[in-house]
Amino acid sequence: MLNLSRIVAYNAQTRPEADALIYNDERLNWTALNDRVLTTAAGLGARGIGPDSIVALVMKNSAAFVELLYALSHLGAVALPVNFRLTPDEVSYIVGHAGAVLVIADDELAPLAAKVAAPVLLLDEAAQKNSTALFDAAAPAPSPCVRSGGDLFRLMYTSGTTDRPKGVIHSYDNFYWKCFDHIIVLGLSAEDRLCVAGPLYHVGACDLPGLAVHLAGGAIVVLREFDADAVMTAIEAERITGIWLAPVMTNAILGLRDVRRYDCKSLKWCIGGGERTPESRIREFLDVFPNARYIDAYGMTETVSGDTFMVRGFEISKIGSVGRPTPMLELEIRDDAGAALPPTSAGEVCMRGPKVTAGYWKDPQRTSEAMWPDGFLRSGDVGYLDEDGFLFLTDRKKDMIISGGENISSSEVERVLYEMPEVKEAAVVARPDERWGETPVAVIVLQPDAKLTYQQLNAFCRARLAGFKCPRDLVLTDSLPRNPSGKILKRVLRDMI
Repeated sequence: MLNLSRIVAYNAQTRPEADALIYNDERLNWTALNDRVLTTAAGLGARGIGPDSIVALVMKNSAAFVELLYALSHLGAVALPVNFRLTPDEVSYIVGHAGAVLVIADDELAPLAAKVAAPVLLLDEAAQKNSTALFDAAAPAPSPCVRSGGDLFRLMYTSGTTDRPKGVIHSYDNFYWKCFDHIIVLGLSAEDRLCVAGPLYHVGACDLPGLAVHLAGGAIVVLREFDADAVMTAIEAERITGIWLAPVMTNAILGLRDVRRYDCKSLKWCIGGGERTPESRIREFLDVFPNARYIDAYGMTETVSGDTFMVRGFEISKIGSVGRPTPMLELEIRDDAGAALPPTSAGEVCMRGPKVTAGYWKDPQRTSEAMWPDGFLRSGDVGYLDEDGFLFLTDRKKDMIISGGENISSSEVERVLYEMPEVKEAAVVARPDERWGETPVAVIVLQPDAKLTYQQLNAFCRARLAGFKCPRDLVLTDSLPRNPSGKILKRVLRDMI
């Protein structure tokens, strides 16, 4: 049986009184969490949710989010976490493309589900704290649905280099092998206590290492939203041992004026990533967290996150590297023809292994484009392996912007810009930003005699895109640089802005 609820049931048998899930002022031991998972699964089953039913979760972090992930798996259903920072149109597209039969949304996020075709079940504050509050009467607990390794566990939509997000397929094999890799690399055990400060719809919070801590028997402390003071309070009060933080989160914590007043000696590691971490930030982190490692890492939604991790003791000597591959992952640097390159030669980062996705939901063309015939996934990232097997990234995914840990597809934003009658040509590129890492900038060639202000552009984009995807600046130009084949030279534009 590969059902995720078995993790909860096993720990309820072996360490029933130990902490399992902490959210706000409520603490659940493994017995209580198991009871909630079974009751919630029964309630969902009574609503017709069963094997292979796809259920969208439009939710901020809560105890219910975790409980629902386990309850859906207990039924053999498929979880579809959705970014709550999207627009109603974007949410509607994802729910429709995935074929979700039910949307479960926080009541404060109900407007995001206004355009979906599927039924919507809303969670008030009580249900966010306890998912069993969704159901009026208790139904008999269903037997766990037996899943196999290749069965679908989850769909996660990610911004790619095209104008629509792609549904990444996560099988049970993908999930469990990812967990095994992270347990090995991080040395996870039942003594670990993870703080989840990032959004659970994102692989960083849910999977890096996320639920792998539960698989090892440890506890997870869930914060509703990221707040630097709340993170430090949780680390001190709950004796947190590990955390994943996007670079913007790390910056916010280190920027607290009184950050050193907290007792954070319990923290053993913090996983970063998303940008090259400068040595000064690593040293500042180690000064604030004296017993912790800052672990630069690299990963993708397509690999359930966490493909390389910085090795203990090499944080400074290998500065700029994102570490070595996990034990069960093959990583090669390949040229454009698919041939493996020797150490120090730059090429595309390609990966193969049981944690790598089989492809994209309902999209055989993109799946074929992303895979070499021998099963290696093409990341689109450029880098090299040094003589010691450490990965160094030298270029970002084509047309990808990473702002505050969120992927922004430049072509998705460009699609919206081309809807403006004033726009003749448009390109969106990243500008370095001290707070967010990168922010999107629109470079536009106007139609003859047209005029356009940033305020007009911003209002147009915000009506059609999530706020974090909207350009933060507008640059008007007479022409866009192109190569002989007509492709826009975005590297030149990045240099220009």
